[in-house]
Amino acid sequence: MSKNSGLKQLLLLFIITGFSLQAQTVRKYSNEFLNIGVDARAFGMSNAMVAGTGDVNAGYWNPAGLTKLEDKQLSLMHASYFANIANYDYAAFAMPLDKESAVAFSLIRFGVDDILNTTQLIDDQGQVNYDRISLFSTADYAGTFSYARRLPLDGFSFGVNAKVVRRIIGDFASSWGFGLDAGLQFEGDKGWQYGLMVRDISTTVNAWSIDEDKFADIQGAVAGQNQELPETSEITIPKLQMGVAKKFTYDYDYTLQAELDFNFRFAETNDFLSTSSLSMTPALGLEFGYIDMIFIRTGVGNFQNARRLDGTESTSVQPNLGVGFKYKGIAVDYALTDIGDSSAALYSNVFSVTLDWDIFR
Repeated sequence: MSKNSGLKQLLLLFIITGFSLQAQTVRKYSNEFLNIGVDARAFGMSNAMVAGTGDVNAGYWNPAGLTKLEDKQLSLMHASYFANIANYDYAAFAMPLDKESAVAFSLIRFGVDDILNTTQLIDDQGQVNYDRISLFSTADYAGTFSYARRLPLDGFSFGVNAKVVRRIIGDFASSWGFGLDAGLQFEGDKGWQYGLMVRDISTTVNAWSIDEDKFADIQGAVAGQNQELPETSEITIPKLQMGVAKKFTYDYDYTLQAELDFNFRFAETNDFLSTSSLSMTPALGLEFGYIDMIFIRTGVGNFQNARRLDGTESTSVQPNLGVGFKYKGIAVDYALTDIGDSSAALYSNVFSVTLDWDIFR
């Protein structure tokens, strides 16, 4: 059996186990594929983008930043995870409506295809029958409509996201979900920028439809398990992000974009700072630019408290690197995430391209 087949079967085990975990309707971690991030530029800066974002990708990071658009833009991204087993794809389009407002549309897919379904590997006579192995795919989708507008207060902009979430686990289960995000940006004196983003401000509710016959097959295939049919609803609680950014210019040709973000969850987690009701992890991103054409990026984030085998605790951090090239409305970016492999699940090479409508004129 190949290494990829083994990893896919492991993912199937996680999926089966996840069915039983959904009995807890309100979950700390739900729709997590929507928290990975988008755009190789952002990945290179450890996703520190809430305050400084201002292009088509602002629809994801902070919709208020869409008011900085001067023309239509298109963004495409691809990344692979788990040794190329899982594919993560993103596409977005944004356009200003007038000098005061803008809209954006985006689509995200995170999927694992051709997973071996071995729940029927052993037949009724207790014999292993490889002909009973089938394949299935699991995929998470999110479609988002974003609207942004400048406020009457000088320097302030706000934005909202309306998102539809579709999750499919082969023939076993599927769900539909709906939620809202809200963001705010403020451009202060001397180029300082501030951002606030509340994800799932309405809470996002996923309504699951589960095939009871398929679930019964899983119960019979996993020896020693007495799993009950899980709840058919799942609630994603809000998350809060705050950031401050500034762009420094040296000798006209050299720039430094710096941003510091603080990411909060309203639950106890392994984040750097955590209490019974609130946790926080910071993210710092830097972008060095030359003549607004060549960019080198770096960042650190995902500070987590990890427990060693000997019972002691340590703090892990995820460093990232990235490069970019922009010329006449075309921006091509690359990021290598998780340098040092502190979080193996997120290790990836990320590629993205952003097109400004200027290239068609």
